[in-house]
Amino acid sequence: MSKHVVILGAGYAGLRALHELQRGNEELRITLVDQNEYHFEATDIHEVAAGIQTSERITYPIKDVVKKECTTFIQGTVEKIDSDKQLVFLKDHEAISYDYLIVALGYESESFGIPGVEEFSLKMVDIPTSEKVHQHLVAQMKAYKETKDENYLKIVVCGAGFTGIELLGSLVEGKKKLAEIADVAPEKIQLYCVEAVTRLLPMFSEKLGGYGINHLKKWGVQFLVGKPIKEIKQDTVVYLDNQETNALAELNAKTIIWTTGVSGSHVVGASGFAAKRGRVMVQPDLTDPEHKNVYIIGDCSAVMDQESQRPYPTTAQISLKMGEHAGKNIKAQLKGQPTKAFTFKSLGSVASIGNSHAFGEVGKVEVKGYPASVIKKAIMDRSLFETGGIKEMLAKGRFDFYH
Repeated sequence: MSKHVVILGAGYAGLRALHELQRGNEELRITLVDQNEYHFEATDIHEVAAGIQTSERITYPIKDVVKKECTTFIQGTVEKIDSDKQLVFLKDHEAISYDYLIVALGYESESFGIPGVEEFSLKMVDIPTSEKVHQHLVAQMKAYKETKDENYLKIVVCGAGFTGIELLGSLVEGKKKLAEIADVAPEKIQLYCVEAVTRLLPMFSEKLGGYGINHLKKWGVQFLVGKPIKEIKQDTVVYLDNQETNALAELNAKTIIWTTGVSGSHVVGASGFAAKRGRVMVQPDLTDPEHKNVYIIGDCSAVMDQESQRPYPTTAQISLKMGEHAGKNIKAQLKGQPTKAFTFKSLGSVASIGNSHAFGEVGKVEVKGYPASVIKKAIMDRSLFETGGIKEMLAKGRFDFYH
């Protein structure tokens, strides 16, 4: 009797696992579940938010990568997992039973309990929220044209992590179009970034991180660093201005975008897994500590780096590797063979600040400027190939290397 593998989530980790399991397993039944009918390139959503890419450009239909002879795709929202009964409960759909489960449900915005974040700031975690950011920006530019209130021209990015920095770069690039809507010069649009720590982009050397930050400053971005955010109010960011006196200050703006951090899916904790901020510290082979038939990967997983004794940062690169590894381990279990421990060696990381400028590391080599932007696009194309295959890479790939 064929075994049934259920994959929850069609992001980088889930689709990479799907490709591995669909390869040469005629007797294996697979069910893939995702709340959307499309896969989106999560590393590109800041471009949609800034209005320099359309959502169609960074998405493709999930059905394009599903082999119907062995895989069923269900568009649905996962509500809970019963790992003892081996059932997955969906909203408005009957429960699904499984023999093996891959949990790759992705990430959610993390507010850290700061008051007003949910009510008064814009998230940027998927296609709908990214489109909402862009629609909001356009509306503010139109409002300025009517009111001449300069707060409509102010954009605050909360958080100077990888996502926040890439968003700022795209907003710099998108200022020209926004300025045309507002009928002002591009320099009239004011970009701010508020960040709690003073050492920005710790994943890079101080010199390399400084290179990216200094370029954004040169392009007009105003950084407020060492200023922990204490509250978000209507059109206002409240931050700690002086650590010694605890004096607060306020920054007024009609657009406040929250990029301070993410957690794994709330479904993980709600299902009884031993999760912290939606992430489970998995076994070396990527299984849940209590269930050898449940793999938890991607943003829902915390994987220990044995060298540093710290969890690996969650990136698209490691998610793709985890998906492939989980698929291979399940195939080994089906043959009665032992699973293998997951190992990961980062190929490097590159941050884009606009379409033709980037900085980062490839291996141990630091790259900057236009050459780095070419590498960044090549990295995007590779991840697109690993989730969607040659068809999707050719259709949606980034081949605009010349500008």
